Amino acid sequence: MLLLGIDTSGKTASAALFDSDNEVFLASSSLYTSKTHSQVIMPIVKDIVAQTGKTMADIDVIAVADGPGSYTGLRIGVAAVKAMGFALDRKCCGVSTLEALAYNNIAWKGTICTVMKARAELVYTCTYKSDGYGLEQLCDERIISCDQLAEELAFGGTEVLLCGDGAADFFMTYRSPMFTIAPPQGRIQNACGVCLAALSKEPVTADELEVSYLQKVKAEKDLEDKNK
Repeated sequence: MLLLGIDTSGKTASAALFDSDNEVFLASSSLYTSKTHSQVIMPIVKDIVAQTGKTMADIDVIAVADGPGSYTGLRIGVAAVKAMGFALDRKCCGVSTLEALAYNNIAWKGTICTVMKARAELVYTCTYKSDGYGLEQLCDERIISCDQLAEELAFGGTEVLLCGDGAADFFMTYRSPMFTIAPPQGRIQNACGVCLAALSKEPVTADELEVSYLQKVKAEKDLEDKNK
């Protein structure tokens, strides 16, 4: 199966092409950018597909990080994948950004905690157990305070690998011999993790693909404040 993965959930626009039958990434590209993802993601996709000598019609499934993350980035990524799914008549797969980040560090055998910046002192987080090949999710995906997360991990009693764009700040603030921080390439979103996470998911039709924010968007918050 030829799997195209896309991640636009953060500052990185990333795409990867994975041959699951041979367990080979044929191509991947990531761009840490201040540009709108809508400007860069499709050129990246077209480039990696062309570089491998494949065509868009060769792709079997298209996967995307569907949240949490940047509201605008998520909408752009999911919309792009839905459009390709409709145009190519292909199934799509939404993957948790937190899980994809953990899969970027799948070689770590033990506990992996993804820490993504949300707002103020809050983070998106989830904890997984890795055997080096796959992940077991140990808790629900949540948006909680850094203090609460630090307390929970401290009482966990096991060494934890921290990843995600909030991992460095968390590691520096709550220094502990139980915490190991992932290397720079393992802390930011990458479509390779999206591809690996998608292998254990059931693809859906393009019209079934949705964004998962984990928190209310600004328009919803403003409406609630107005109605109070």
